[in-house]
Formats: sequence, structure tokens, C-alpha cells
Amino acid sequence: MREKTVILVDDGIATGSTMLAAVAALKQQQPARIVVAVQQPPVESCDEMHQAVDELVVISRPEPFYSVGQSYENLRPTSNEEVQELLRESRHLAQDT
Repeated sequence: MREKTVILVDDGIATGSTMLAAVAALKQQQPARIVVAVQQPPVESCDEMHQAVDELVVISRPEPFYSVGQSYENLRPTSNEEVQELLRESRHLAQDT
């Protein structure tokens, strides 16, 4: 993973603790850069996240922030099976290019 830029994406961050744990684990792999992209974090989470990563991309920042789901019509969990299928599809696409 060295010399690679890693982009972590989340549909929403509430406290930021899960993403910060992911960033800390990723730093052990010593990537060149860590970028976090998130839909709608509260301001408090942005401040801490910004210090932990090389770049923070925020799509929107609702004021006031009530919950991660406030900007979604349907925020259902993604199953492990769906994630595995998407990863398989992305590998096929990468091989075709």
C-alpha cells in the first residue's frame, strides 16, 4: 500500500470514531496519502478528521446536524453480500481496462 493514495468513503459520519479507527489502521500500512470523502458530517467530526488525514472531502454539511440519515430518503444498510458483489464487479471492470 506504500506509495498509493487511499480514499475512504462513508455515506455519513456521526461521531467519526469508526472512520478514525479505519484511518489509524490504514496508517500502519503507510500509504502515500489518505483521503476521506463523506456525505454529511457534523462540524465537530470534521475538525478531528481533518487533522487525521491528508484531505477531507465533504459533499454537504447540514445545519443543524441531527443524524446521518437526515439527507437521505432511504438509508438502508448495505449487506456483506452486496459489498462482495460490488468488489467482484469492480475487479472485472479493472481487468477490462
